[in-house]
Amino acid sequence: MTDHPSTAEGEPGTEKEARFGRRREDRAGRSVRVAAVGDFHCGEKDGGLYRELFARVNDEADILLLAGDLTRRGIPAEVDVVVKELSDVRVPILAVLGNHDHESGNVDKVNSILRARGVHLLDESPFELNEHVGFAGVKGFMGGFGRYTLTAFGEQETKDFVGTSLDEAQKLEYALRRLSTPVRVVLLHYAPIMDTVMGEPEQIFPFLGNDRLVEPIDRFKAAVAFHGHAHHGTFSGKTPGGVPVFNVSLVRVREDAKHDMFYVHEIPIPADSETERVSEPGVEQPTEQERTAAGSA
Repeated sequence: MTDHPSTAEGEPGTEKEARFGRRREDRAGRSVRVAAVGDFHCGEKDGGLYRELFARVNDEADILLLAGDLTRRGIPAEVDVVVKELSDVRVPILAVLGNHDHESGNVDKVNSILRARGVHLLDESPFELNEHVGFAGVKGFMGGFGRYTLTAFGEQETKDFVGTSLDEAQKLEYALRRLSTPVRVVLLHYAPIMDTVMGEPEQIFPFLGNDRLVEPIDRFKAAVAFHGHAHHGTFSGKTPGGVPVFNVSLVRVREDAKHDMFYVHEIPIPADSETERVSEPGVEQPTEQERTAAGSA
């Protein structure tokens, strides 16, 4: 007879270990830990400033989101520093760029360097972590909130400005629509709600984001949204539809989330998440009887 290590329940050690291993996997499968940060503004002389802090994400989260303003002026040398700071990160990295990353007009080069590191750029395509959770993101743009939102009236320059805001909202809608996952996460640079810019001077609210971005977030029932840009804003708020929004600029992460480098948000996975889908306008959804019949066919 083969001797097994004794256990409190009288089970063979290897069998018990496997059983508890399966339980750990089940627990892990019921949530996803998302780390998010923006506005750390790497300069050419900042090498080593963030590397050890970023490496902690491997133990604390399942994925890392970068909410723009990774650099000071968007020059390739600064992006090289960013890539080195991310050298020890083993979890997937997703990013959108910010206004600082656009400053030098080197967006194509910036994106190329980030891609070579393996950073997934959400502005180019959404990302599905697994069959449950997907990510959509755009930079967003300015424009204001509520009844103070700028409208496309008057000079052509004003219409072009508002057109950019509308384009970004439309891009976000398209990205969310492309996701096949029941749980959707949104990443932006500019704020989609006024709640999280509160604390900044009121005069600059229109330059910190616009609430045209809210409509697709609420319509596709996102689980959570993250943004940066408003360094002195408010850490958290909610959309009109109740979606939690977090301002993860590094200043807010350090002062409000009390973390040296990123905020970690845990997203629970509903037990029946594989069957949940957002109903699209003009698309007739199957009835419960039809779904049951299809499942038994």
